[in-house]
Amino acid sequence: MKLFIKKPIAQLMAASAATESTLKRTLGVGSLIALGIGAIIGAGIFVRTAAAAGEHAGPAVTISFLIAASGCALAGLCYAEFASMIPIAGSAYTYSYATMGEFIAWIIGWDLVLEYALGAATVAIGWSQYFNEFLTTFFGFHIPYAWSHSFFETSNTTVGMYAAELGNRGIVNLPAILILFLLTLLLIKGTAESAIVNNVIVVVKVAIVLMIIGLGWHFINPALHTPYMIPADAGVIKVSTGVVNYGDTFNHGWLGVLRGASVVFFAFIGFDAVSTAAQEAKNPQRDMPKGILISLVICTALYILFSHVLTGLVSYKQFLIQGKEASVTYAIKAAMPGYNWLANLVTVSILAGFSSVILVMLMGQTRVFYTMSTDGLIPKIFSKLHPKFRTPYKSQWLFFGFVSIFAGFIPDRIVGDMVSIGTLFAFVLVCLGIMILRNTDPNLVRPFKTPIYYIVCPLGALICLGMIASEGWENWARLIVWLLIGFIIYFGYSIKRSHVRHGKVEGAIDPINPKFVE
Repeated sequence: MKLFIKKPIAQLMAASAATESTLKRTLGVGSLIALGIGAIIGAGIFVRTAAAAGEHAGPAVTISFLIAASGCALAGLCYAEFASMIPIAGSAYTYSYATMGEFIAWIIGWDLVLEYALGAATVAIGWSQYFNEFLTTFFGFHIPYAWSHSFFETSNTTVGMYAAELGNRGIVNLPAILILFLLTLLLIKGTAESAIVNNVIVVVKVAIVLMIIGLGWHFINPALHTPYMIPADAGVIKVSTGVVNYGDTFNHGWLGVLRGASVVFFAFIGFDAVSTAAQEAKNPQRDMPKGILISLVICTALYILFSHVLTGLVSYKQFLIQGKEASVTYAIKAAMPGYNWLANLVTVSILAGFSSVILVMLMGQTRVFYTMSTDGLIPKIFSKLHPKFRTPYKSQWLFFGFVSIFAGFIPDRIVGDMVSIGTLFAFVLVCLGIMILRNTDPNLVRPFKTPIYYIVCPLGALICLGMIASEGWENWARLIVWLLIGFIIYFGYSIKRSHVRHGKVEGAIDPINPKFVE
């Protein structure tokens, strides 16, 4: 069946040479680090930090960030090797197709839906909550609970904007769908954000994190950090989706910290965006690893300090009862008297920052599927371009519908966990891919080599697998079902229409019977 037929690297390099006139190598180490920081700091730190602390890790969420960062760093070294071998704009899908074969490429491409599409849904849900905070703060009203939450959530708070709606059940998260709709229109039209606006948003996001750390440090209550890890007898908390029992295996102690790592892992999604800029880096062999790893170190330090301050302002349990997705704003208002202006600034800035993250995720998703469509692995509709705007408009509308189902009707916790487990699985494959290639293709030109790969690769895969293992059987079941759906599509459709498999790509290589396919 030739499951592992490869897309020829020569063709990819030819495509790279053909675009040299438009993609200039202008990015140095500083630019790559800035790109990494901008891609990493997004929804995760403002939404998932509180969720991980409240449900699993408590104040020890700082340790959760260290675990997640170590897995990302090891995977980042593997990404850097791929990027140096194939220094063109691309993704893990492109790398794997050229080095590990079509079947692995399909798995990664299909799995990336969990990272990009469901990532956009998770951020849209967070955007919805902060949008309600914005309306309440500046206009004195909010969208009712029923129309800003999923059907699986019930209001359980007696304070804040939803105090009068205690016991109300959600119907659909309309603000989340609204922002997805507006950004879909923007992407279809092809109006790109200017570099200046993007840089301003990045500066604002980092400045807010630094302000919260600096100003909030003086309001930390040390008693809230004791005990540092959630004890098994911490009790049961009623939340909008049911209850959180701290006596459960992954809701306290070290296993809770590990589960917290899989939750806050969402905050690091985006570091691999640095690897996609390989074709525009001045010296990708030298600068790519630095850009990936230094941006990870800086963001990890900010995350640890930020989470230390956040869990020192209010009890971790309050994040499940009153703060929810807007926990940062809640903590500032509750524990920092006289700093409501900072909470208001956080709300406005996060709305802008979240919007840019959603935009990038929606664009990334359609571009991955555009490439898969041009390879014949999925229907042509995903590579159909608008006659005027030259954007994959039909694909954008299809993903708007798909993402809206999750953003409108599924709680943030469930969607975010699916994003994390899908991305972790992709990282495992990337780590294993480098280790496999070192043995199957030892003579490939590698401008950058993952150091001590026989330790880095398996260790990176094991750390990511450890975080996946802590996700619980529900998320494992969702991942397995998602992959089974992908296998049905691949063997029922893709394998029959693959351009590489049927010789539509000159020079396709069959690793089982090496020869050029005419």
